[in-house]
Amino acid sequence: MKANNANLQQRKNTATPRGVGVMCDFYADRALNAELWDVEGRRFIDFAAGIAVTNTGHRHPKIVSAIREQLDRFTHTAYQIVPYESYVELAEKINARAPGKHAKKTAFFTTGAEAVENAIKIARAATGRAGVIAFTGGFHGRTMMGMALTGKVAPYKIGFGPFPSDVFHVPFPNPLHGVTTADSLRALEYLFKADIDPKRVAAIIFEPVQGEGGFYQAPADFVQELRALCDKYGILLIADEVQTGFARTGKLFAMEHYDVVPDLMTIAKSLAGGMPLSGVVGRAEVMDAAAPGGLGGTYAGNPLAVAAAHAVLDIIESEKLCDRAAELGERLKAKLTALRSAVPQIIDVRSTGAMTAVEFSEPGAADAPDAAFAKRVQTRALERGLLLLVCGVYSNVIRFLFPLTIEDGVFEEALTILEDVLKQTATDAV
Repeated sequence: MKANNANLQQRKNTATPRGVGVMCDFYADRALNAELWDVEGRRFIDFAAGIAVTNTGHRHPKIVSAIREQLDRFTHTAYQIVPYESYVELAEKINARAPGKHAKKTAFFTTGAEAVENAIKIARAATGRAGVIAFTGGFHGRTMMGMALTGKVAPYKIGFGPFPSDVFHVPFPNPLHGVTTADSLRALEYLFKADIDPKRVAAIIFEPVQGEGGFYQAPADFVQELRALCDKYGILLIADEVQTGFARTGKLFAMEHYDVVPDLMTIAKSLAGGMPLSGVVGRAEVMDAAAPGGLGGTYAGNPLAVAAAHAVLDIIESEKLCDRAAELGERLKAKLTALRSAVPQIIDVRSTGAMTAVEFSEPGAADAPDAAFAKRVQTRALERGLLLLVCGVYSNVIRFLFPLTIEDGVFEEALTILEDVLKQTATDAV
């Protein structure tokens, strides 16, 4: 007898720990592009994309074909034992496409958190320093260093300390919540006076657009000042592009929105269209700082994932997904902006390409984030077959992460559901 959702939920609760939080109480059976079906045959429109992993959609034919072709050759050798050309070729492609005209090198790993860990290792090896500065609202993974860098306590840090030392946080600029670029820069200078000599800082790590933190884009003047500050003190600038990379923001990488080049950049998520692959790309001399054997991992740069990544880069280029991201983001932003009069809880609508978010507060109170409203919208959308994700330090933001390959008809269907849900929830709140 085929399992149903209720049976699987009971088995899940018995067999797996509660610490792995699961949003949905139904179980996937199959998926295609921007749609998925559960084990009971119900259809959902996927505006989560595996948390920004399937920018190229579920089961894109080119990705499926690339993986199948690699399956017929070999599935694993451990690149550190027996290397293979596809890894080297992918590194060459990433080096050529990453921001900056300087010589670059790329190393591949498995997860975004692993990429972040290795970026910190590389920065420390290159500078001989230990200190790392991150920002409030930032998310960099669930490993010990990832949690130390992450600027959000619940649910990521509760009960897991102590964390690695020499990690410091300053406020991320967020004018909506009263933090300007000048405020953030003053906090950095104060940190250098009160807590750590800048000559002991190896790196500053930031997301060009904060993901879990609420889809807030780093202001251009802030990024420029970070670069100047790093140059002044010999600090490496790390751009965490795990969520922003691979066409999501309307550029292949979000750092292309700035006239600033990072020293190191972390990549993952949509790099391999659903296969586990991440990487660090950076200045060649910096990337070479770690001694042989200091970087790597048993599954790092797995050949199946590498094959998928080659297909992803081809799809982004051939299907013009950067342009598609900009177009879809504008359409969604226009829809949300038009709803502000009917939904007074909307305090802000923002979009960098297709990295779009809507933020809610209590009507007439911009300083009163309304997490309950965001949760009701998410729940009602799910009941209507639309998957949405909540984010933000106050959990009052809904972020939209639909595949960039989504068909126009499916996209418009989703926007109709979203409009109905937002209006209904606003009406019920009166």
